[in-house]
Amino acid sequence: MTSKINPEQLTRWRLILGKDAQECLSSMSPSGCSLSSDEREMDEALEAIYSNESGEEISREEWESAPEVGKRGGMIKGKSFPRVAKWLDQIRNFFPTDCIVLLQKDAIERRGMKELLFEPEMLAKVEPSIDLASAVLSLKNLVPEKAKAAARELVAKVVEEIRKRLESKFAQAIRGALNRNRHSPFRSLPNLDWKRTISRNLKNYIPHLNAIIPEHTYFFSRQQRQAEWNVIIAMDQSGSMHSSLIYGGIMGAILASMPAVETHVVAFNHQDIVDLTEHCSDPVDLLFGVQLGGAEDYWKATCYCERFMHTPTRTLYILLADLHDTSPNESRFVKRMEFLLESGVKAIGLLAITDQGQPSYNEDLAERLAKMGMPCFGCIPDKLPDLLAAVLKGQDLNKFAGGARLK
Repeated sequence: MTSKINPEQLTRWRLILGKDAQECLSSMSPSGCSLSSDEREMDEALEAIYSNESGEEISREEWESAPEVGKRGGMIKGKSFPRVAKWLDQIRNFFPTDCIVLLQKDAIERRGMKELLFEPEMLAKVEPSIDLASAVLSLKNLVPEKAKAAARELVAKVVEEIRKRLESKFAQAIRGALNRNRHSPFRSLPNLDWKRTISRNLKNYIPHLNAIIPEHTYFFSRQQRQAEWNVIIAMDQSGSMHSSLIYGGIMGAILASMPAVETHVVAFNHQDIVDLTEHCSDPVDLLFGVQLGGAEDYWKATCYCERFMHTPTRTLYILLADLHDTSPNESRFVKRMEFLLESGVKAIGLLAITDQGQPSYNEDLAERLAKMGMPCFGCIPDKLPDLLAAVLKGQDLNKFAGGARLK
């Protein structure tokens, strides 16, 4: 029976289960279960994070003061911790990018690596990711002066990657929602009305060329007033919203660059409300202006944002929050939203902007708001441009929420 076991599969199980499974797995094959030099390095990198010997964090001081013999294999005083520079090189050599991102995330959460990530040389080695950028932003006030530039550069890389992914989609969404009924003599290929031009020139179809030779071409009018819509993004600064705040800040920065939309970005907790609109030209500045942490007061934040709602029927209010309102009177927020919705304001509650699972949120408050006409849902980032297009086109937001919410 043991001779039928595939040695490669046995090795994979050894790497998955760790060194504690060595003896058991070796007994399952006549040739044992030995690891090559590369596999031993891979095992060391995984052991540093997933060892069962201890789940405790260690401090940078403990690591630096421990004797070299105690550091071998990443062990210090019975605790497990990677020698970070070597560990980062190991995972980059042996794992694909998506695995590297996961390993870094687990290293921060399970082993307290966040303290060592404040060394510039460490930050230069890590694989940028939304989770890592969130960790840096949440601890930005603790970053030593020598590492601030590296920390900012890491966040900037993540922001730029997301911005490239979403910016053109937002532009297309806004263009697609403009008035496409009026025509114009202004000739521009992006404004060409293909459907009307083709239908009016079908009589000019040339079979042997398999082509239509148009006598007349028709173009859409692309002229419109500046800032036809007003979008207000109010971002809850509580710790659970870290990655969502990054997406929210980038969305605000993209919209602020488009003349068709007047944009305001506000961050808040139970004490402070910060208008970040002036930082929209640089989303990294905007994100570093967010002071993460604290409780929430949605009534206070909404009352502040009302000053921007000068045209209610052309206003979209996006509340990026988990709805765990800690203010003394939650009902006053509900009453305020009811008043705004009746005045014509369009409003949604984004419980999370993430590719991950169902967010944690106050289900009772979300249900009350949804019944009033303010749908609340977790949304994947790529659906944000579709959300804006649905608002501009006057579509049913509750119906949109049903198709956009996180599964």
